[in-house]
Amino acid sequence: MPPVTAPAPDGRARGWWATGAGLAGGLLLDGLVGDPRRGHPVAAFGRVAGAAERLLYADARLPGAAYAAVLVGGATGLGVVAGRTPDRTAYRVLLTALATWSMVGGTTLRREAAVMSTLLQGSDLPAARRRLSHLCGRDAGGLEAGEIARAVVESVAENTSDAHVGPLVWGALFGVPGLLGYRAVNTLDAMVGHRSERYLRFGWASARADDVANLLPARVSAVLATLCAPLVGGRATDATRAWRRDGGKHPSPNAGPVEAAFAGALGRRLGGAVVYAGRIEHRPSLGSGAPPERADIARAARLSAAVSASAGVLAVAVRLALDGHRR
Repeated sequence: MPPVTAPAPDGRARGWWATGAGLAGGLLLDGLVGDPRRGHPVAAFGRVAGAAERLLYADARLPGAAYAAVLVGGATGLGVVAGRTPDRTAYRVLLTALATWSMVGGTTLRREAAVMSTLLQGSDLPAARRRLSHLCGRDAGGLEAGEIARAVVESVAENTSDAHVGPLVWGALFGVPGLLGYRAVNTLDAMVGHRSERYLRFGWASARADDVANLLPARVSAVLATLCAPLVGGRATDATRAWRRDGGKHPSPNAGPVEAAFAGALGRRLGGAVVYAGRIEHRPSLGSGAPPERADIARAARLSAAVSASAGVLAVAVRLALDGHRR
């Protein structure tokens, strides 16, 4: 009887580490150069979403749900197809690296925060008010320096989770399809997930999908912010206390925990009046202490960098562990 020979492992089994390596490579690219400057896939997706909105818009939830399902399903499906062929390790590393680089935005976020800090340092309030739109959608006209500093710190906290930790969580769990699908959800929420008269019903599904997609990333971000608090002169106990006490007060189930943890880590108080499209919202106080000042923008950016780096290490480790187990 001839000896039984085990089948040779296929390329995917040999390159089980490819997705983890691609995540690491994409994070390295983001750290070196920031977002792609031309032909950004998120911008291209936004143009497609805008065209789809013109075709499907109606002041009702059902068309909005169909709109979100088609676009998120299309982005996720594209990731599935791209990841299946060809079955070569180098291809999968490169594909994951490019997708990660395009979907995360931690470096660009911190660069924008640095620009805002410079403008406030030079007392150029008109330019700072105009530039704030790069970070958030609130009305900046008439904001004073302290109010702009608070807006920047709050935006850095929220976008650390949305623009960096979120893609990594879903990329670690589901690879390229997770990266693309999450970013599609997040982009649609930014485009139509508003409580305005036009989007209250049409954007409802996009907003709820974003809430669900960020449940885990927001809490991962909050945990990492508490652990990294000593790196910015704060204490983990203060960050944890602020998160537990104040995180649920925020109207967003996901922005609240992250912003509260950042507030506690920085020893500052966030929250207050916010104006969107001429409509004033009064946000509850998050954390204790004085409101943020210009110098706190750099501290928030350092905390964001620490959270982002920690999330990157965690994402790569989780992905390698998952793929190693499957092998």
